[in-house]
Amino acid sequence: MYMDRTTPNNIISLEPNQIFVFGSNISGRHGKGAAKTAMSWGAKYGQGEGIQGRTYGIPTVNASISNKLTIEKIKVYVDRFIQYAKQHPENIFLVTEIGCGLAGHSHKDISPLFQEAATIENIFLPTKFWHKLLANQSRRFK
Repeated sequence: MYMDRTTPNNIISLEPNQIFVFGSNISGRHGKGAAKTAMSWGAKYGQGEGIQGRTYGIPTVNASISNKLTIEKIKVYVDRFIQYAKQHPENIFLVTEIGCGLAGHSHKDISPLFQEAATIENIFLPTKFWHKLLANQSRRFK
């Protein structure tokens, strides 16, 4: 059930097999929000996407940090993340509310990008993403 796979609201420590998944910018300037937090677990300044120490970056903002990426572009990065997580079942991926902070997207827009992740046992999602995914699912079956 999804309640067993919910990302904590405030992640202050990681277990040895946990990976902190954060929203990034394409240029990898991790100066604010979850990206800044990720620096303490190995996020590499200058790397915007992918595994970095005990973190995984998903770009949601352009290189100059002046504009959010489109949902379609973010989906490409989310899909790559999901494939990576599938290939690494030994890790637990704690997805933060990517795209919903500094990037300015809504939970309603971002959560559907993680529809496939809902069935992957080593991917944990934020409560607000689960709520949107489950609401969308129940509407489809009415």
